Amino acid sequence: MSTAILTGQPVPGSPLEGDLRSLGFDVRVASDAADAEALLAAVPGDQRVAVVDARFVGHVHALRLALTDPRFAASAVPGAVTAKPAARAALTRALRATAGTAGTAGGAVTLDALPDDLAAAMESGATDVHRPELGTLVATVPSDPQTRNEARQAVAAVDDEAVRLRTAVKSRDGFFTTYCISPYSRYIARWCARRGLTPNQVTTASLLTALIAAGCAATGTRGGFVAAGLLLLFSFVLDCTDGQLARYSLQYSTLGAWLDATFDRAKEYAYYAGLALGAARGGDDVWALALGAMVLQTCRHVVDFSFNEANHDASANTSPTAALSDKLDSVGWTVWVRRMIVLPIGERWAMIAVLTALTTPRITLVVLLIGCALAACYTTAGRVLRSLTRKATRTDRAALALADLADNGPLASAFSALRPRVTWLRPAPVLAFVGGAGLVGTALANPYGSPVVVAAAALYIALSGLALIMPLKGPLDWLVPPFFRAAEYGTILVLAAKADVNGALPAAFGLVAAVAYHHYDTVYRIKGGTGAPPRWLVRAIGGQECRTLVVALAAALLSTTDFPVALTALAVAVALVVLVESIRFWVAAEKKGAPAVHDEGEPA
Repeated sequence: MSTAILTGQPVPGSPLEGDLRSLGFDVRVASDAADAEALLAAVPGDQRVAVVDARFVGHVHALRLALTDPRFAASAVPGAVTAKPAARAALTRALRATAGTAGTAGGAVTLDALPDDLAAAMESGATDVHRPELGTLVATVPSDPQTRNEARQAVAAVDDEAVRLRTAVKSRDGFFTTYCISPYSRYIARWCARRGLTPNQVTTASLLTALIAAGCAATGTRGGFVAAGLLLLFSFVLDCTDGQLARYSLQYSTLGAWLDATFDRAKEYAYYAGLALGAARGGDDVWALALGAMVLQTCRHVVDFSFNEANHDASANTSPTAALSDKLDSVGWTVWVRRMIVLPIGERWAMIAVLTALTTPRITLVVLLIGCALAACYTTAGRVLRSLTRKATRTDRAALALADLADNGPLASAFSALRPRVTWLRPAPVLAFVGGAGLVGTALANPYGSPVVVAAAALYIALSGLALIMPLKGPLDWLVPPFFRAAEYGTILVLAAKADVNGALPAAFGLVAAVAYHHYDTVYRIKGGTGAPPRWLVRAIGGQECRTLVVALAAALLSTTDFPVALTALAVAVALVVLVESIRFWVAAEKKGAPAVHDEGEPA
């Protein structure tokens, strides 16, 4: 249990003690600064502690935002400050420093404005103290009866629960999510919170619902397709609910953020497989379309991640393209048009669900491919323009993140070691594009089993290594990881299609899914601040260039009937290694108290 130390006896009639207990705090009362220091020292080091002014007047949700958010080591609002174990030492030092400067009454050190003084002292000592945006919520320390009465009237004038519900919804959701899901999913989130359900449980329910939807699609019947579409929409409702529940109850966690992001990909790609299985029951082979949709969607995500990481902490952002984008975002109708053009998850899943129920898997996947391709062109073109017109200095952190996202293995790394001799080989995106396009083009132009594809794979390995000879700090170097993803996944797709044998494309689907999981896992580790997967893992599964070479060699050395077996074996091996390591890592990170992360809603 957390502990709240009140600086004196609460004002008669104040609900402060009850509010703090409702938030899970054990309330202690300090008579002076020395007593507060003793009470602070008595709190176990692994517990959160808060210091709250006994005169505090404000909304319960203002206290909740300030005192219970697990993402921040230290937080404060007027009249209250809190510290998790990571910031306890800073709070103790601040208390000792401020105690000697407080006023005195009757020879004892008083506690006037102590929480605010503590927060200021912690900030001056280089501790980052989070101050949540309260918006219309009230958090104040009145100095006299009149201002106290005015503050209480201000509290009564704002519906605390309405604000809490509104801010449970993300501020930058898509049109479909904002107007068709969130108006009621927020109430489902509140229902879940009041029954003690956790966001992770809702996330798991969303995954199970989507898997059932994929199973319905796999039946190949019209009734199955209709049920699949409805269940996919319900899965998305639950997907929105888990995040809203996390924001509503401030149940953020490292493991929860990973589950939410990972399950989203698993749900969508499992549904693609369900569509392909359902089409096969009707005599239509759409595995190539399903695999193509997964490849395209994954590459889109890698473009997003790479661009954001490359510019995460870039300085001197003077891009006129970015300025134009910000201007368009200030006009109401253009905001929604631009959000819909990129086909975010809400619009995408709604389209898939409706097309599944009303048409065929082939039509569904073809429309999905066209829509995602247009969205990819739009977003990538805009980011290229921003990068070319931006005058920025990219950091070593950004370059390291891009190198980790590149996923080069031992063979490519050997060519990267040639740095002193061939540093003139630039720019990196050209090398990555030429190598990848040459490999995929060679696989397309030659029959299955051609040794020319192996030669192209060998050249691709060399160019993959040479692309990373220098740190990826160029304006377009964020394109390197997406080019590598397109080359690896595209080669697997083309060779499986060229084999033209039952089982080749489903096996290729499984292999790309396993590898894509590894790449998404890398992204989420970097975004969570926990670092990329260990190098031994990358070496164990070969790196992107070694896996590409293995697939090319398998196509050259094995018959078409044996090729699917090789793809399946490789998929199982990669999946086992990356899943075991990933699950071990994220569970351990949660136990060690890694920083909790989650998308935030709009300010209250």
